[in-house]
Amino acid sequence: MTLVKFEPFRGFENLTRRVNDIFGDLEKGVRFEIGDFAPRVDISEDDKNVYVHAELPGVPKENVKITVSEDRVLTIKGEKKREETTENRNYVRVERSYGSFTRSFMLPENVDFESINAKFDAGVLDLSLPKVQPQKPKEREVAIN
Repeated sequence: MTLVKFEPFRGFENLTRRVNDIFGDLEKGVRFEIGDFAPRVDISEDDKNVYVHAELPGVPKENVKITVSEDRVLTIKGEKKREETTENRNYVRVERSYGSFTRSFMLPENVDFESINAKFDAGVLDLSLPKVQPQKPKEREVAIN
């Protein structure tokens, strides 16, 4: 009879070490470099519309461009510029991020590209993309000879 030693927690040592490394890095602080800005986006829908809600804090409306390609790709481009001051400052911590960004999303086939409505208020971009009713396939009766 062979006895096999079963150790249920054997693989957890490596996992524990990795988790501790991750939390150790977080305690040191996260520093974003220029160009790391990526706005957060929520996409939802109801029966009549698809909604895109993008948070663009610190980005002026003039620095935002929205396009829709024939391939149904919605693209939001922009730039968040760093405010330059003439004072000499020694930063202890920098958490805000700056730079150009591009976010692209594939839209469903039932969106009317010609009627997209965009609002920009207080650093929040709201897009409303109306849905169109799918066309029913044309049916033609065939005469029997």
